[in-house]
Amino acid sequence: MKISKEFSKHATHYEEHNTVQKLVAEKLLSLVKSHPKHILDLGCGSGVLCKSINWNYENFTGVDFAPGMLELHPKSEKIECINGNFNDSLLFENLQTREYDYILSASSLQWAVNLESVFESISKLKAPMSLALFTSGTFKTLNETASIKPLLRSAQEIEKLQKKYFNAQFEVLKYRLDFESVRDMFVYIKRSGVSGSRNLLSYKEMKKLMSEYPLGYLEFEVAFIYS
Repeated sequence: MKISKEFSKHATHYEEHNTVQKLVAEKLLSLVKSHPKHILDLGCGSGVLCKSINWNYENFTGVDFAPGMLELHPKSEKIECINGNFNDSLLFENLQTREYDYILSASSLQWAVNLESVFESISKLKAPMSLALFTSGTFKTLNETASIKPLLRSAQEIEKLQKKYFNAQFEVLKYRLDFESVRDMFVYIKRSGVSGSRNLLSYKEMKKLMSEYPLGYLEFEVAFIYS
């Protein structure tokens, strides 16, 4: 299953299971020191950033590759939703015909197939930005317990790439989300979309992981890039 289909499939549950994503969005918006009027949100999802903005803007463009998410996104005369994939260079060719005075992206760019290419395309838009990406430190103990290679890039990899294209600040924060049971934890992983479309374990291996996982919480690590 493609990642876009995975997010669309669980779109109706996303608002119930995106606790950490909401914290990331709050942090991201706290890094915006001005009140930009023309905003681009890459990987806008169901609109957590749009709903959280507390200043007046003239237009807000939200881009997402999951139609199910865009159906949940706020709509108005000021808000335009585009079904597009930031892995597609044609999307950025279209965006370069417009003018934005701020670029936001919360909890989405970690899914870029070629992150360097995406960073290069963002840099060509020539606007200040606040970006947040989950790193390989997310689910660190879970991956180690299951002997699974991390799905995401490390904070070090992300920092090295962003330095090539941005004159920006770089910060890494850690979060944790507690659960009453390991089963609740795995339901969260499935419905929040944070595991992408990956399903590497058999039913037997999953039961073994659930019995051996040593923590009552999940770990998250997020890299913030802001200018």
